[in-house]
Amino acid sequence: MDTIEIKRVSFIRDFAGFCYIRKQVFIKEQGVPSDLEWDGLDQDAVHLLAVTPTQQAVGTVRILNDGHIGRMAVLDEWRNQGIGRQLLKQILEVARQLGLEQVFLAAQTTAVDFYSRYGFIPEGKVFMDAGIAHRNMRLILRK
Repeated sequence: MDTIEIKRVSFIRDFAGFCYIRKQVFIKEQGVPSDLEWDGLDQDAVHLLAVTPTQQAVGTVRILNDGHIGRMAVLDEWRNQGIGRQLLKQILEVARQLGLEQVFLAAQTTAVDFYSRYGFIPEGKVFMDAGIAHRNMRLILRK
């Protein structure tokens, strides 16, 4: 397997990379309407990209200033290789650098177990977002 690098990227300079991944995963694969995917919050978020040695973008995640982690996606052919784990660990490090005491996310129910392995606690009931079942989860960050 190629060595994957997780990079903090610029919204303007690297938009094409995370845009492509999110279009493939959320819009094409999962059927999320594009007007819901592009929520206007990207400009103020911190974005990470998982890239191959040839700089091919294969995964992405973002965090908002309030600690909301979202838009985590890995291209289908790159899944189950630890990229999601690397992205999550790095975005949690970004949260600590931002001085956040906690982070939260709305996990697709198929990903609840994944996030639970890293200490996220489910909150509330399952709800539908863009036609996909989700569950809110929260993690208190240790200093």
